[in-house]
Amino acid sequence: MKLVYLGALIVGAYFLFPLYVLVLLAFNEPSSTLLAKYPSLLPLSLTLNNLKASLQGSEFLDPFMKSLETATLVGLVTILLAVPAGYGLSRLPRSISYPFLVLLLVTNMMPAIVIGIPIAVEFIKLHLFESVIGLALAQTLVTLPIATFIIQGTFSSIPVDLENQARIDGAGLFRRLFSILLPLAAPGIAAAFLISWMFSWDEFTYAILLIPFHSTLPVTIYLDVTRGNLLAGVAFSLIFTLPVIVLTFALQKYLRGEYLAGGIKG
Repeated sequence: MKLVYLGALIVGAYFLFPLYVLVLLAFNEPSSTLLAKYPSLLPLSLTLNNLKASLQGSEFLDPFMKSLETATLVGLVTILLAVPAGYGLSRLPRSISYPFLVLLLVTNMMPAIVIGIPIAVEFIKLHLFESVIGLALAQTLVTLPIATFIIQGTFSSIPVDLENQARIDGAGLFRRLFSILLPLAAPGIAAAFLISWMFSWDEFTYAILLIPFHSTLPVTIYLDVTRGNLLAGVAFSLIFTLPVIVLTFALQKYLRGEYLAGGIKG
């Protein structure tokens, strides 16, 4: 059992180490980090000047708001489409629904750069180029199959007898959906929304193809780093992680294996 804890500790430290280095760079004098010949892994010269200088000298708010709007819009559109799709697939025989689910997930294996260029061409014609709506619609192609898979599993785990009983009592489809199915499937839907939001929050490929001139925060961070403005990149990266941490802690009860696999117990 001790080896299990030791393994968990090593894996946790491996994933948290980049975040720790990011905090060190953000809150230490550059002389002890970026400009040091042998940078220390200990906080030796704490300061807030890096964040203040970066936020005052750069356009941060507009890219941040674009990322926030895109991720939220992707989450809402994905749930709006995935709920009816997941419910329909959950009520089909498994021999029919399973190939559909596999086909949906296979579409996610295509590199974004391959389908991003033709999408950009079409969006220029539709006046969706350089817009948050266009970027959100493109990113929904990535999140919709995963959300449909999660929600389909959630609806499948709800006993059909419960729905049949409501039908016998005279409840129509929308009444059954809003009064019985959606409340029971809420954890799975919340998990699907959270994953869709996170997948879209740090989206880069579609952002640089579809909204290149006034882009989202990941592209802004990339441009700052490649142009040598490292402190601004560090400050923005640190702020960029905060919404993910807050959202993860707020909805952590839904990030469980049974919800992601649609494991609601009837």
